[in-house]
Amino acid sequence: MANPNMASATTITGHSAVAFLSTSTTSLITNSAASGKIIKIESVIVSNVDGTNAADVNAWVRRSSSNYNIAQTVSVPADTTLVLVSRDTTIYLMEGDIFQMSASANSDLEVVASYEEIS
Repeated sequence: MANPNMASATTITGHSAVAFLSTSTTSLITNSAASGKIIKIESVIVSNVDGTNAADVNAWVRRSSSNYNIAQTVSVPADTTLVLVSRDTTIYLMEGDIFQMSASANSDLEVVASYEEIS
């Protein structure tokens, strides 16, 4: 199915995705290939819960076996929060796209993302 025309959308459903990031890839938000939806990522907030050490965050959109970087080794200082995506920098996931993330250290970074499914 083709991506829907947003001007004729009949349903917009809000969601939140949460994860503990690790050095392995985390698929935070997935828009399956035949979903009939567009996903609008409204915000992505990364918190460093380590009281001593900074950690790096990586984020990208995976489309057709290629990664397109949003953040590459961006440092998040200890005990701070980074707004990686906001309404000023909205990202749309087309059918088949995946929003993925990783960190330089296990258990230091937590992420909360809000997004809308549009169909």
